[in-house]
Amino acid sequence: MVAASRCFQILLRCKGTFNFSSSLVRGLGTHNYFTSISVGFPCIRLFYPIVSKIVGNYNSLATQAAPDDEGLADEFLNQILATYRNTPDSSRERCNAYVHNLCKAGNLSMAIRLLQSLRDKNIFVPIAYETLLAAAAERNQIDISFEVFKDLLVFHRQLSSACYLNLARSCADTNDCTALIRYVKQVSELAFPNNTIVINRIIFAFGECRQIEKALLIFNQMKGFECKPDVITYNTILDILGRVGRVDEMVDEFTTMKEAGFVPDFITYNTLLNNLRKVGRLDMCLLFFREMGDSGIEPDLITFREMIEAFGRSGNTEVALKLFSEMKHRNIRPSIFIYRSLIDILKKAGKLDLALSFTEEMNLSISDLSGSEDFKRKRILDMRNRGKQSQRPSLNHGQHMVQIWPK
Repeated sequence: MVAASRCFQILLRCKGTFNFSSSLVRGLGTHNYFTSISVGFPCIRLFYPIVSKIVGNYNSLATQAAPDDEGLADEFLNQILATYRNTPDSSRERCNAYVHNLCKAGNLSMAIRLLQSLRDKNIFVPIAYETLLAAAAERNQIDISFEVFKDLLVFHRQLSSACYLNLARSCADTNDCTALIRYVKQVSELAFPNNTIVINRIIFAFGECRQIEKALLIFNQMKGFECKPDVITYNTILDILGRVGRVDEMVDEFTTMKEAGFVPDFITYNTLLNNLRKVGRLDMCLLFFREMGDSGIEPDLITFREMIEAFGRSGNTEVALKLFSEMKHRNIRPSIFIYRSLIDILKKAGKLDLALSFTEEMNLSISDLSGSEDFKRKRILDMRNRGKQSQRPSLNHGQHMVQIWPK
C-alpha cells in the first residue's frame, strides 16, 4: 500500500506532462484511457495494476478508514484539499463518512487531527465535527470533546442543543473538577463578549444530563471566568435545583438572586411555583404567587390551573375556589380543563351542589372557554422567553473559513 501510494504521488507530480487532473484520475480505471495516453507516457502500462487499485481506494477511502493507518488519513486529506473547491458537497459527505468510520473504529485522535488539518487549510466541516463530538461523548473523552467544541464555537455560527448536551455527556465519568473548570474558562474566553449566553447553555446542558453538582460548580465559578450571570442564569439554576427536589436551596438561590439586584421575571416565578407545588410546599406556593402579583407580573392560565389543582387535591377547596374567582376577576378565560378539575375536586370534597353549579356554568359558557390552542400558544410564548438560553453567539475572530456546509 505504501509503494502504491508513492507511485500515485509520482503520477500526480507528473500531471503537468499530460494534464493528469483529478477529473482524469477517475478515468484511469478504463483500459481505453491508458491506451490513449500511452504515447505521451508509455511507462504508465507498467503501473496500471497499482494505479487502478489506488483509484479504487480513492473512491472508497471514506468507507475504509483503518484505525491505525496514518498514511491513509494523509492521503484522504490530500484528496479533500485537491477536490473540495470543485465538489464541496461531495467532499463534505466523504469527509463526514471518513470521520464516522474513524470514530466507529475508536480512533478519535486521528479524526480530530484530520479535521484540524483541514481547518488549518481554511476548510471547516461542521457536521463531521458534530459526529466526532457525539463519539467523544459516548466514550467520555472530555479532552477531545472540549477541543471539538471550541473549534465549533469559533468557526461555526450555529451550535445546536445536541452539541451542548454531548459536551456535558462527555464529562459524565470525570471527577477532575479542576480540568473541567479550566476547559469551561477557555470556552468562556473564546465566546466573549457572548460568554454569558454560552455558559448559560452549558449549565443547562449539565442540568439536563443530571450532572447537578457540575452545573452548580460552573455557575459558582462564573465570576472567575469574567462572565456575569443574568436572570436566565438564575432561572436555569432554580429549575435545576427544583427538578431534583432541592427546593430549600432553590429558595435560597432565589433570595441571592434578588439581593444581587436581579429582577425575577415570569419564568422565575413559574419555576418556583411549579417545583414547590410538586413537593407539596403549598404554603410557599401561595406566598410566591402573591409576591408575583405584587411585582406586577400577571399569572397566566397555566399558572392558575396548576395552583387550583394543587390546592384542590390537597383538600384546600376554599383556596382553590378563591384562585378560580381571582382568575376570572383578572379577565383570564377559564379552560374546560380547569372547570373539570374543579368540579372533580368539589365532588370528592362532598360539595355536590357546588359541583353541579359549576357544571351548569361550564356548559353555558363552553363556546367562550380557552381551548387546547390557547395552551399551545402559551407554550410557544414560554419557549420564546426561554429561547434566550438558546441564543447563538455571533463570534468573529477574523477567520475566513471555507465552510463545506449548507447555510
